[in-house]
Formats: sequence, C-alpha cells, structure tokens
Amino acid sequence: MAVTFSNLHTESGLNYLDEYLLSRSYITGYQPSKDDITVFCAVGKAPGSEYVNASRWYQHIAALLAPSFSAKAVGVQVGAETEQPSAAPETPPPAASKAPAEDEDDDDDVDLFGEETEEEKAAAEERSKSVKAAIKAKASGKSSVLLDVKPWDDETDMKKLEESVRSIQMEGLLWGASKLVPVGYGIKKLQIMMTIVDDLVSIDTLVEERLTAEPCNEYIQSCDIVAFNKI
Repeated sequence: MAVTFSNLHTESGLNYLDEYLLSRSYITGYQPSKDDITVFCAVGKAPGSEYVNASRWYQHIAALLAPSFSAKAVGVQVGAETEQPSAAPETPPPAASKAPAEDEDDDDDVDLFGEETEEEKAAAEERSKSVKAAIKAKASGKSSVLLDVKPWDDETDMKKLEESVRSIQMEGLLWGASKLVPVGYGIKKLQIMMTIVDDLVSIDTLVEERLTAEPCNEYIQSCDIVAFNKI
C-alpha cells in the first residue's frame, strides 16, 4: 500500500514524517529505496533537531548519497527567500534608480509555482539518476560471515535445523558450506558460511527476526557470529 506525504516543508508535514519514522529506518522496507530518494528530495534540507526521527533518517540517507559527489562544494543556497548575488552594471541605465510604478503592479502577476520547463524536468531526472546510482554503488559491498547455530539440546534434529536455516532466502544472501561441530555432552552445533551484500542484508535482523524466530526457533536456540570479513 502506497504511503502518502505532503507539505514536507511545513511543520505539520515534518511532524507527520517524524512520527512515521519512529519505528522505521527507511520509508518502505528494511533497505534504502527509491521511496527514500523521493521523500529526501521533497524535504529539501535537514529537519531541525526537534524532529529526532526525521533528522536521523535524513542524515543517514545523505551519508549514503555523499560518495557519489566527489567535487568540493562551494556553497549554494536555493529557496524563495534566498537573495541572488548582485553584480553592479558597468554603466547603470539612467532610469535604474527608480522603477516605474506599473512594474510594481506586475509583480503580483508573477507565477512562482508554474509548471516545470523541459530543462528543469531534465535536470531533475539527472539528479534522480545520480542518487539511484549512488545507492546502487553503495549496495555493492559484500561480506563473508561464519555463523554458529546452536540447537536446544542433544535431541534436536540437526538435519532439520540446517534445513530451516537454508530455507531462509532473501535478496543479497547466499548460504555456503557447513559442518557439525561437537560442543559437549553429545550436543553438536551447526557452523555455516554465508555471503551477504552489506546494504541488503542485516545480520542482526537475520538472526533476531528470522533464525531465532518462528518457525526456525523450534530447532534453533541461539546464533553467534564467529567471523565477519569484507570481501
């Protein structure tokens, strides 16, 4: 079901976003997505410290996007209240000191929120592509993890325990070789390798919400990370 946000530049809009992110790390799902990009661009600038959850989320998404822009920033402000830098003409026209009265009336007819031009649409599309490329590049990092999976007791069916482990499938997760290692008192633990895409798979989430939760917890008592290496 689609989530709708509006007026994210206002106090009410930011309050809604802050409450929405109270129990979430991302706009949708458990990994950064296009939805985060859309909302990030709509917010425009970092929310104030009073919006604890929205500020945390904004800073995190900004950190993910930062590697894609390597050039040093000079400092540019964009907004309705920003004054444009002025440059005095070499030879000011005689009438420049006082604008005609009718010009002041024309200001009321200016459409500040008109439709985007083709150039503006093209620029927005290019920005969106850059952001998507940044997230995709960020998600390319991989790690090799060695996991100890412990049964409840010596009567636990270790074959079914391993089957329950390997039954967990998700994007960015690949199970590898495994073996049974004696612990003592007739109890053995399963030691299994896996390869993960760092930004697609969270080890904490995998262990807490999948391996030690129903239905796997029928066989699995606990899990420990033995080794964690970047590939």
